[in-house]
Amino acid sequence: MQYSADIKKLPRHFLPHDFIITNWESLEPYFRDLDERALRSPGELEQWLKDASELEAVISEDACWRQIKMTCDTENKELEESFTFFMMEIQPKIQPYSDKLNKKLIASPFSKQLAPEKYFTYLRNVRKNIELFREANIPLQAELSVMQQQFGIISGKMTVDINGQEYTLQQATRFLEDPDRNLREEVYHKINQRRLQDKEELNTLFSSLLQKRHQVGLNTGFTNFSDYRFVELGRFDYSKEDCFQFHEAVKLHVMPLVNQLYESKKKKLGLDVLRPWDIDAEPAGIKPLRPFKTSEELTEKTIACFDEMRPFFGDCLRKMKAMGHLDLESRKGKAPGGYNCPLAESGAPFIFMNAAGQLDDVTTMVHEGGHAIHSFLAHELELTGFKEYPTEIAEVASMAMELFSMNHWEVFFDDKDELRRAKEQQLERVITIFPWIATIDKFQHWVYENPEHTLAERTIQWLNILEEFSSLVINFDGLDEYRSYAWQRQLHLYEVPFYYIEYGIAQLGAIGLWQQYKQNRDAALTNYMTALRLGGTRTLPELFKAADLVFDLSPKHINQLMRFVKQEMDSL
Repeated sequence: MQYSADIKKLPRHFLPHDFIITNWESLEPYFRDLDERALRSPGELEQWLKDASELEAVISEDACWRQIKMTCDTENKELEESFTFFMMEIQPKIQPYSDKLNKKLIASPFSKQLAPEKYFTYLRNVRKNIELFREANIPLQAELSVMQQQFGIISGKMTVDINGQEYTLQQATRFLEDPDRNLREEVYHKINQRRLQDKEELNTLFSSLLQKRHQVGLNTGFTNFSDYRFVELGRFDYSKEDCFQFHEAVKLHVMPLVNQLYESKKKKLGLDVLRPWDIDAEPAGIKPLRPFKTSEELTEKTIACFDEMRPFFGDCLRKMKAMGHLDLESRKGKAPGGYNCPLAESGAPFIFMNAAGQLDDVTTMVHEGGHAIHSFLAHELELTGFKEYPTEIAEVASMAMELFSMNHWEVFFDDKDELRRAKEQQLERVITIFPWIATIDKFQHWVYENPEHTLAERTIQWLNILEEFSSLVINFDGLDEYRSYAWQRQLHLYEVPFYYIEYGIAQLGAIGLWQQYKQNRDAALTNYMTALRLGGTRTLPELFKAADLVFDLSPKHINQLMRFVKQEMDSL
């Protein structure tokens, strides 16, 4: 099948071509039309669905651009006010109409005639949204949407001074790779001390978010937010118990490998004691990996890397670059982290990240590039709702691309030894990320199932969970205060609660696809694209099957995949 990245903005048939969302008054007539329109045949229902989808795409893209612009410049009050206006004045008025339209769809006798192979997951999501909707939650959800963004505003101001120069915390992490151990230790302390300056503000923010989220759960008839959130996230295919099994599997089958890696690191550095500021370092005389100097160079090298796999992949990034849909370099006043934001009407998504010239930035870029390819492949699907794919398969798209792309990292490293080191570090990360995923996920379960906890209890529980998944090889003596607040650096806890176990599930799928890639590159890439172009029109296990993967969270399966990664590392 031929794929083209020449993505076209969806044509409008229901809304005027020049319509821009400015206020609720201009938007409401389109909702009223859908609400009052008679549906007298299957054809009329399908047209109604297309019109509703068009309206949804326009609203979604408008909201996305407000958020993108704000995260690119957290110090611009006008951008913050634009986002807040949408979330507080427009979104709350949309929600009751969305509920009415959902009920109208399900009540229509013609909905039963919609082809199940095309509409099953879509209608399942609609029923789920009806089940969760409560008028009482509208103001709470509006407040949460605005409050969650405060994390980026607080974090975007964080900088440290190193050798008389100001750096964002993302830029400062480069020094943790320096051969000078004293400099590494100094920078490690500066970064953590800077985080501690805002610990009370971040604690207060999280406590407020927690209480509002808990109330959302109670209002919907759940005993806590975690049970509510599982349903809201559409986790139809696995349970909390599966998450707990995953945590145990990490302890049993991943932690021994992590300890081996850190023992090897300690030996390589010639150290008697391995400290946290040593983890990313190389022995004296070996320069840290610097795969690019500018964001422009990162873009061009990633395009070249993607071209080597499939020209379509490179074309997707070219298209985004031409449209101005890339903001890659770290700077003061920019929110932390990285994301790929799908744009429902334009089709070509937006990549946001904080590059500082490190290998981690290459990983982030190809990761977000994988998400972008997913957005391109799903854009042709008929309804906006069809493109709302499970987050777990979304992360397979990105994490598999991290592994696929390694075969073509010569564009970043023309020195064979540097290339080997880069691959080794990437595979180390594939293994060492699992304990952090388990830590964050287990912490969230405790936090939301014990919403009345004190700050002291929160710290104790966090440290207990952190200890469960910390390597015994690393010496953390004297760093208790840093460790007590280490959870505050995790953006997901503030902005997208419970979105984290997905990375673990997806990493299993990504490793499975990489196994395929090692055996038959073209077949693996075809399986990858076949699954992604289905969007959200299949269940999660069916999407895994479309990629020729098994959806399996068992300790046995996890152990087998970890052994494969370790073998690949040993063969480098």
